[in-house]
Amino acid sequence: MANRLIHESSPYLLQHADNPVDWYAWGEEALGRAKEEDRPILLSIGYSACHWCHVMEHESFEDPEIAGLMNESFVNIKVDREERPDLDSIYMQAVVSMTGHGGWPMTMFLTPDLKPFFGGTYFPPEDRHGMPGFRRVIEAVAEMYRTRRAEVTKAGEQLLARLQQQAAPHQAQEPLTADALSQAYDGVASGFDHVHGGLGDAPKFPQAMAFEFLLRYHARTGEQQALDMVEDTLRQMARGGIYDQVGGGFHRYSTDEAWLVPHFEKMLYDNALLSRLYTHAYQATGRDDYARVARETFDYVLREMTGPEGGFYSTQDADSEGVEGKFFLWTPQEIDAVLGEERGRLVRRYYGVTEEGNFEGANILHVPHEPEEAARQMGMSPEELASAMREANARLLTARGQRVAPARDEKVLTAWNGMMLRSFAEAAVVFDSEEYRRAAVANATFVLERLRVDGRLLRTYKDGTAKLKGYLEDYSMLIDGLLALYEATFQERWLQEARGLADSMIRLFWDKGQNVLFDTGSDHEELLVRPRATSDNAMPSGGSVAAEVLLRLAVFTGEGDYASRAATELRSVAELMSRYPTGFGNWLCALDFYLAAPKEIAVVGPRSDPGTRALLEAVFGRYLPNRVVAGREVAGPVADGEIPLLQGKTMVDGKPTAYVCEHYACQAPVTDAEALAAQLTG
Repeated sequence: MANRLIHESSPYLLQHADNPVDWYAWGEEALGRAKEEDRPILLSIGYSACHWCHVMEHESFEDPEIAGLMNESFVNIKVDREERPDLDSIYMQAVVSMTGHGGWPMTMFLTPDLKPFFGGTYFPPEDRHGMPGFRRVIEAVAEMYRTRRAEVTKAGEQLLARLQQQAAPHQAQEPLTADALSQAYDGVASGFDHVHGGLGDAPKFPQAMAFEFLLRYHARTGEQQALDMVEDTLRQMARGGIYDQVGGGFHRYSTDEAWLVPHFEKMLYDNALLSRLYTHAYQATGRDDYARVARETFDYVLREMTGPEGGFYSTQDADSEGVEGKFFLWTPQEIDAVLGEERGRLVRRYYGVTEEGNFEGANILHVPHEPEEAARQMGMSPEELASAMREANARLLTARGQRVAPARDEKVLTAWNGMMLRSFAEAAVVFDSEEYRRAAVANATFVLERLRVDGRLLRTYKDGTAKLKGYLEDYSMLIDGLLALYEATFQERWLQEARGLADSMIRLFWDKGQNVLFDTGSDHEELLVRPRATSDNAMPSGGSVAAEVLLRLAVFTGEGDYASRAATELRSVAELMSRYPTGFGNWLCALDFYLAAPKEIAVVGPRSDPGTRALLEAVFGRYLPNRVVAGREVAGPVADGEIPLLQGKTMVDGKPTAYVCEHYACQAPVTDAEALAAQLTG
């Protein structure tokens, strides 16, 4: 018999709807029962693509005896961390404070007034490998709550005090300077893996934002090692099993230091950040292999992660048919059956496929040698090999499509869509792709129409219903995407939408007493603390994206209040970002923009005109992280309006014209792409 979760829309909650556990979703019914009956709360937080969440469900939540113990002593609440990042942030900090580490599934025990007093992450059903069994944990916690209430109360109060202290912002008094960037660069460089690329040891995460910072640092200083670290990492990831060699797109992370064996789930946010990073690396270096990986990733998102209305889905599971990674693995016989023995032999050699395999008797496809070296070994030119592999991959992808696919979480999250929107919008102009531009416009239209009610952004959409008030990250990341879409289309609607959302973001999330942005709005339900996640983890924090978009809006609009608030946000994490740079990569990118004199570029001319296209290629064909681009297609002057950068800008001699400015002081207008390139690089 199904429990209450059967009425939820979250795929993660629905996965638990048939558990014998008497699950509640977070809400008044569950919290009210805990208070009325003086019961502790067992809070379990995870997400649909989480492998160990599935394991704990199967081992413990499907076990009638364990479920009976849970139902007897607790009010059991299941939360999708992707829908409720506020709850996840608060109670993950509590878990880390207690245990020194975090992760999912998160298991937390709360008093009826929501104070955490004990918790952890994954628990096996019985004692195993030094971990206490979940059965023993819930019995001990229940007994502790019944017989040692004073200890429980004290533990909860102590943890609450710690959480309140962590949430309190600290404003640095010193001015923001480039010294912080230099210190951060040294910190990132010290953790670089010079053998395999990336940062740190296994498990190894892509950490796209740290490498975005390195790209910016190279552009700012000319430091060659910064670019070398980016390139080494991008090449090795693209050759590894963390990259889906057949279908494009990146898995969550690598379980080994060499990028070979991934955790096979695919997350929209990883692919938004990494497709953007490869696009930027292409701009910085001109290397076609970076463009290929970026485009293959975008094409994967369009093919497998885009809904019919234009929304981007959240995740794909690691498992299919109950086996981790099965969908992505190959045997030599399977490859030959699709390609034939002769072509199969070439593909098997290129991808390092063997009879014994490299993962549980099968093969994760990877590229053991640099493509140029592989071509030399096979007696082919690099172009011939690349052509052969494109044709082979297309056939393998078609064959793989006949397999049982991993489950897909089809909820649409505003923040994650904002990230992917920005990446598609940038790619549209970098690769001059109308397909990507259409995808970006469709996505922005969908989110604004379906995830905004009475002017208030909502968090999540599924099966025709949007719900939950949006968080700071939903506002800031959607604004970020809309600004990129304006630059990709010059349709002023998107800039106006971005500005309106920014004003709402300040009204809802800016705390006048603390003088910073918080993650939940002033209209949000009251929680144990008002969360303010500052570090950039798997995703950029809402605050770091807010700082960057406010800086960009200040340039677009001339509104100094945006820049002032952004600077205040940056000062609140100034000490942290230079001390712990890998956890503040996006903050460092925002600081780089703040310390720069951004290039203000205006382009006037019909987009269909070859002259306009040449000017835009000169702008978007190079890596210029600290710039804004405004444009319009009409020839006449612009009256006083919303975009000061365009005022007084006209075409010269009837030709498409570009203006390069700093602080609205402009160089001579140019109609030639080479002259524009000289101004941009001068």
